[in-house]
Amino acid sequence: MNVKDNPIKWVPSVYFAAGLPFVVLNMVVVLMYKGLDISNATITFWTSLIMLPWTLKPLWSPFMELFKTKKFYVVTTELCSGIAFGMTALCLTLNDFFAASVSCLALVAFSGATHDIAGDGVYMSELSGEQQSKFIGWQGAFYNLAKIVGTGLLVWLAGTLGEIGLGIKGAWMTVMATIGILMIVLSIYNACMIPSEDIKRKTNISASTVAKELGVVIRDFFSKRHIWYYIAFIILYRFAEGFVMKVVPIFLKSGIDEGGLGLSDKLIGLYYGTYGAAAFVVGSILGGYYISRFGLRRVLFSLALIFNIPFAVYAFFAWSQPSAEWLICSGIVFEYFGYGFGFVGLTLFMMQQVAPGKHQMAHYAFASGIMNLGVMLPGMMSGWLCDELGGYKPFFIFVLISIIIPLTITKFIPFSYSEDGTPVEDTVGETLTQGEGAL
Repeated sequence: MNVKDNPIKWVPSVYFAAGLPFVVLNMVVVLMYKGLDISNATITFWTSLIMLPWTLKPLWSPFMELFKTKKFYVVTTELCSGIAFGMTALCLTLNDFFAASVSCLALVAFSGATHDIAGDGVYMSELSGEQQSKFIGWQGAFYNLAKIVGTGLLVWLAGTLGEIGLGIKGAWMTVMATIGILMIVLSIYNACMIPSEDIKRKTNISASTVAKELGVVIRDFFSKRHIWYYIAFIILYRFAEGFVMKVVPIFLKSGIDEGGLGLSDKLIGLYYGTYGAAAFVVGSILGGYYISRFGLRRVLFSLALIFNIPFAVYAFFAWSQPSAEWLICSGIVFEYFGYGFGFVGLTLFMMQQVAPGKHQMAHYAFASGIMNLGVMLPGMMSGWLCDELGGYKPFFIFVLISIIIPLTITKFIPFSYSEDGTPVEDTVGETLTQGEGAL
């Protein structure tokens, strides 16, 4: 059977390779730098700032459509990310390890953001609309399974290695090197499994032509129907997650006297990497089939609820500071199931409502870049805001309040395309009417 007829052979590996650099830079290095005695404000600011390429990637996505193939970029960026992670491991031996390692991780960010553009391009060009809906759960599951592997298995490994005598730096050097090797292995595997595009590439393209093409792509994107509503929706859907993503690892690791839960890296990794992993994968796959069964338009608001409401778990933890391991683990499982179930809705919305058109790959890159901005901005200010509000208790209450606006926007969002990809005549009034009746 042709590889093209078996997306399961390459969709999981491509999206796992896309998710791993993102989650390591977003979350894992937070725990690494916390263990190496870097201040909370410095950690949250710099580990958020280096995520900027995921927001700016639309600026170079049109150039990728003009040169080389999507498969070429996927394989090459996975290889580059693997090498950069190896360099990060070496940087931890330096006296000024923070500046050096952050610089290497910034290279990973650029490579990872470029990989996202190409990976999504392969997904959309190789799969039909029906297949995109069918495999969106697998796509989301393996993209975010990388989150579980990173915050679970790799953090657990760092804690275990630290306990057996390697020391904190030695443990994290081993983890960074392991990630590098894994990325290189994925590069080799995907080189064999991703369908080869039979496309005659454009030649003799001048810089002015490329610049003109970029201008057309940007103009077309911002002239799309309902685009400003969609931009607000994309930014705010994950806004609460942006605050939580940076602070939760620090909260779990901080001592009881600091308002945290006092968990070790080993325990944090165990909770995320075992029960949390299973809950997340199940949630992502069920979310994909839930959309496929009822249609995205009917279930988007319920997906947003399921995505955001579980963050209440951390407010409960901050106020009660439970010591029972089963309770803490259960809360993490609940949050991760909701995260997996709800995340696929946003991904499919961007593919089916924002990306369609002549510049599909570039416009999806614009949408996903905007989505990352909605995570990066609150992440940059999360450590500072937590301190200003007076600790974890008021901070997590603030997070819960912040989900009101995105839920309201989701309730009334207009759709531009039907399930089969045909343009919808007028959805604004209809959507508002349906929303008001539901309220």
